[in-house]
Formats: sequence, structure tokens, C-alpha cells
Amino acid sequence: MAYESASKPTFYFIGVTTGKSSIMKVFPRWAEHLGLGDVAMRGVDFIPHDTPERYREMAAFLKSDPLSLGALVTTHKLDLYEACRDQFDEIDLLATMMAETSCLSKRDGKLICHAKDPISSGLSLDGFLPDNHFANTGAEVFSMGAGGSTIALTWHLMQASRGTNRPSRIVVSNRSQPRLDHIRSIHDALDSDIPVEYVLAPTADENDAILATMKPGSLIINATGLGKDAPGSPLSHAAQFPDKGIVWELNYRGDLVFLDQANAQSQERSLQVEDGWTYFIHGWTQVIAEVFNVAIPTSGPGFDEIAAIAAKATGRA
Repeated sequence: MAYESASKPTFYFIGVTTGKSSIMKVFPRWAEHLGLGDVAMRGVDFIPHDTPERYREMAAFLKSDPLSLGALVTTHKLDLYEACRDQFDEIDLLATMMAETSCLSKRDGKLICHAKDPISSGLSLDGFLPDNHFANTGAEVFSMGAGGSTIALTWHLMQASRGTNRPSRIVVSNRSQPRLDHIRSIHDALDSDIPVEYVLAPTADENDAILATMKPGSLIINATGLGKDAPGSPLSHAAQFPDKGIVWELNYRGDLVFLDQANAQSQERSLQVEDGWTYFIHGWTQVIAEVFNVAIPTSGPGFDEIAAIAAKATGRA
């Protein structure tokens, strides 16, 4: 793929269906609000698990093009890191631990790899979890999909600094074994006392069976990309969510079947149902702050204003 040199400071979005993302409407408003000047955004679409050569070509272009400032990476966090890590001049500690990149920035000609998901996902999750939820309920976590988002979320929840406010059990499922092996290796390095199960679950019925074992109040997460990057849900319509469960759909756009499934049971089972909107805001603002070297609030009136700008730009307000 041939890349055209940027004619103005340019920020890239590396994803699958970038043109459909709300960020295309939101970023110009945020850029004005943050005083970023005359900047552009370009989406770059790859197929999931694209060839290493394509990822390396993008990284080489980004590093060499003077006005290309950096990028946010979504679906390709693990694959891009694996393909391009020798091209990065610096890799931050979290990116090394997670073996992924969600943010590429440049300083003094150096291409720097960052993992921002542990920060942005933690901010999002702690923003809607009831106070001391796991300590008070003994609840568990079931995350479907073993990619970068689940790595980041489980890392955040397993931190010893959370004390007793950690899940009593974590279950991670995935349709292929290599991703499960990868997340297990990261968890092993944490040396946590939380029991974690890694389940190969290529079908929705297998995820349904895991879901049926989760305790009341458990956190159930769709981190598969199904509903956005591909149609459908990791669960069948026969799936039953745990009573008083917290259900988190990491996507905020697309054919959100998983979200519909949770909402259909929300009253009967007293569910707290969350979509990925705040995760979207934290994810983008963490990367924008790094790439443009600006301070962006993560809470309080300043963050609320950022969120309101995004909501107005997308008609969500």
C-alpha cells in the first residue's frame, strides 16, 4: 500500500472500519477545543490479523514522514506490536508487559510504542463499578475475547494495590488457542493469587455454558469485536446473565447484538448494562494527549466538557 506524505500535522487511526467511527466527527471539535491548530486525521484500515509486511510498511511510513505525528491502534494492537517491535526506537513499560501497542508517538524523530489501554480501560471501568464492588459481593469476571482489551482490563483488576476489591475468579474465553496462551503468559508474570481460567470457546454455546457458572454480581465483558468489526455476539440468544450482573459491551457503535441481549434481561435480572462510549473517550484522549503532548483531564468538569463535545458532535447528546 502506498502512503501519501502528510501536508499538515496528521494523526492516524489504525483500525478495521475507521471511516465509520465517531472519531471522524469528534476529532476536529476536540482539536479546536484543545488548541491543536491546523491538524488532520487519517484512517488506515487493515483486515484483522493482517500480514506483518503491511503493519511494517505503516510503521516505516509513520517513522519517516515528518508531518505524520502518531497513531491510535485498535483491533491490531497485538499483531502490530509483534510485527513491528524492532522498528520502535522506544517501548514503554506497559507495552513491554502487555506485548501490544495502542499508541504510536514521535519525539525528536524517534518512533515510540505505548500501551494506553491499561490506563484508559481502568479509568472507564472504575468510573461505573459500584464502590468496592468485588470486595462487597465476591463477584467474578468473564471476558470473552483474549486480545489487547482483555489483557489490559484483567491486568488492571488483578493489581495487588486494589486490595480486597478484586474479582474472586476470572474466566477468559477465546475462539483460538494462541491468544489464550499469550494472555496466560502475561498473567503468570503478575504472580497474582486470583484464579484465572483460560477456555477455548469457538462457539456461542460454549460461552453460554461458561456464563451459566458465574456468580451473582459478576462482570461480563464482550471484548471480541463482534458487533463492530464483525456481525453477531459471542453469546447465543439462550444465554442467561447472572443476577445483579454488570454487563459491559466494549463497542459503542455497530450492530450491538450483545448489548441488546443484556438489555432484554436487564429488568428481570437487575443488570447494570454499559456500552463502550466512555471507554471510547478515555481511549482516544489518552492517545491524543501523548501524541500531541497536551494535558487532558480524566475526570471532573474538564473531562465532562470533553465528553459533552463528543456527544454533541455525534448526536448522542
